[in-house]
Amino acid sequence: MLPSFVRAIPNGQERGDFLAVDLGGTNFRVPHIRLQGMDAEMDGKIYAIPHAVMTGECDQLFDHIAACLADFMQRSGLSNTKKLPLGFTFSFPCSQDSLSEARLIRWTKGFNVSGVVGKDVAQLLREAINRRNASQWYKDVEVDVTAVLNDTVGTMLSCAFKESSCTVGAILGTGSNTCYLEDLEKCPKLKKYNFDKDAYPKQVSESFI
Repeated sequence: MLPSFVRAIPNGQERGDFLAVDLGGTNFRVPHIRLQGMDAEMDGKIYAIPHAVMTGECDQLFDHIAACLADFMQRSGLSNTKKLPLGFTFSFPCSQDSLSEARLIRWTKGFNVSGVVGKDVAQLLREAINRRNASQWYKDVEVDVTAVLNDTVGTMLSCAFKESSCTVGAILGTGSNTCYLEDLEKCPKLKKYNFDKDAYPKQVSESFI
């Protein structure tokens, strides 16, 4: 059981523009989401991941993701605007110590990229974006990678946005996985994080890998 560090479901007060990267197979998506209370608008684009990238080196994969993210932002008129928060859906087994950090445990689904196992995938994405922006040719990806989560957690949260009673998410596809919202007091492995001393909801989403 792997905690996701998502502490609550949406409450209908979320507003603003957000980007996401959804990686979990031979294709990945880059959506742009605009939240206005209980209303949401979303557009996006699907990008392919060449087999050579799926089985190549770390920088190849994350530079490819950064390039596709830049392409989508340019197409959508989001380049050179205010920095947007980005959520990274990374659908592989990871251990987390915070919402914005996830270390890959192992690859699945045909991926075998070297140099990633044991690394923080959110930081690897940040570094790829920084490499692109440091180039004399590119400075077109202004984002803040604020969260990394599993696709089951993303599924649960997106459903809970419209139906607040939803506290379980499941994926049945190339792989199978489930998550649910649990009271923190029932998660002894999380006591070391002292969540009982903060003001956030006393729940956490648990992912089963």
